[in-house]
Amino acid sequence: MSSTDDSLSSEDSYSSDSEIEVNTPATRADARRMFDGMPPGVDRIGSLPDGVLHYLLSFLPAQEAVRTCVLAQRWRHLWKSTTGLCIVGAKGAGSVRDLRKFVDHLLILRERTDLDTVDIGLSKFCEEDVPFVNLWIRFAVQSKVRVLSVIHTNVNQPFHLDGLPLASWYLTTLVIHGVLLNRTFLDFSSCPALDYLKISSCVINVSNIGFRSLGRLIIFCCRSFLDHRVRVSAPCLVSLKLDGFSGRTPLLERMPLLQTAFLNLGPSLHHTSHDICLHYSRSGVFCGANDVSCANCLYNDGSSNNSVLLGAIYNAEHLELISSSGMIIFTRDLKWCPTFNNLRNLLLNDYWCVGPDFNALTCILKHSPVLEKLTLQLVSEGLRTNVEMKGSYSSTERSTVIPQHLKIVHVKCYVVDEKVAKVLKFLCTLNLR
Repeated sequence: MSSTDDSLSSEDSYSSDSEIEVNTPATRADARRMFDGMPPGVDRIGSLPDGVLHYLLSFLPAQEAVRTCVLAQRWRHLWKSTTGLCIVGAKGAGSVRDLRKFVDHLLILRERTDLDTVDIGLSKFCEEDVPFVNLWIRFAVQSKVRVLSVIHTNVNQPFHLDGLPLASWYLTTLVIHGVLLNRTFLDFSSCPALDYLKISSCVINVSNIGFRSLGRLIIFCCRSFLDHRVRVSAPCLVSLKLDGFSGRTPLLERMPLLQTAFLNLGPSLHHTSHDICLHYSRSGVFCGANDVSCANCLYNDGSSNNSVLLGAIYNAEHLELISSSGMIIFTRDLKWCPTFNNLRNLLLNDYWCVGPDFNALTCILKHSPVLEKLTLQLVSEGLRTNVEMKGSYSSTERSTVIPQHLKIVHVKCYVVDEKVAKVLKFLCTLNLR
């Protein structure tokens, strides 16, 4: 194996959000030429078409957009037809009480034009504020909004949505942060165009989450207080990111169209997971190895004979599977490990590299027949990679564990300590050099 510099490894990182570059040199040059030929002293911005100004005003906080009515006669009513609404405080997310009167008047006075985007940013609320915010959300949906975000910055006091499902033929993107989700709010069967959903720092107290058309899903630092698993059904999903979840890990139903998945199992923020073996920190092995089970292991052993995560993502081409030590889920799922017939790029952390037998690593390699690249990230969270090594298989004697298409193994670590040395020695037994 040969050592490489850390700066060369950025191509391996998983990105769940595709971004479209719009601010290229060509577009900046085109923008500078927009006003060529206009005489000096002309109000260049005011000379733009109404549709362009409606679009530009939608990027301002709603209060600022309304204030443009005093600029000139032509600007008097432009704010009434903006293509988007940004409902926040004067300096970012604001309290609902400070916003209520203004927003109520805004919604009454603006024209009944469709909205492309609605951004609602809140910092604090009281119980009597809840119906008002729910009304703002319903207004956005009735205005055929395509991109809707509801951001509540005080995640220690989640905002309560009304629990009623959204129904829209036009909604394509939804971002929710710091919100308590209950009842049927996450039933998106009446949102056939919804393609992108991000749920972050939310409390998910619903038993089932259903998506008919969703293509990209991000669940980040969320938690559930239910005594059973949240069931996620998304048959059209192509990209999944599940990063930090407290309570019981969600159960994923089959995702036959999935291409890319990032799964990082472990508690979020200062909360705890109910899928951690309570004895692992003392013994270094899961309860089943000692014939003594903690409450968490008993639940996982007796809850069902089906996979929680791995069985749903069997068709993915790119996987990153990361877990905190002591988490039961991946070890449990390997009992019913599917065959990853399309998997070509796999990243695993040190959870999968536990000696002396390295059973977890061996198992997933055996079930990945077309794997081309394997990355082992043996770095503790918060530490940067100082050492990287790349190796390939020896074609003269191929181990039965190694997929025949495997071209490269990439090992990342902070320092080559005893644990890393054991992993490297194991790889050598598989004829990887």
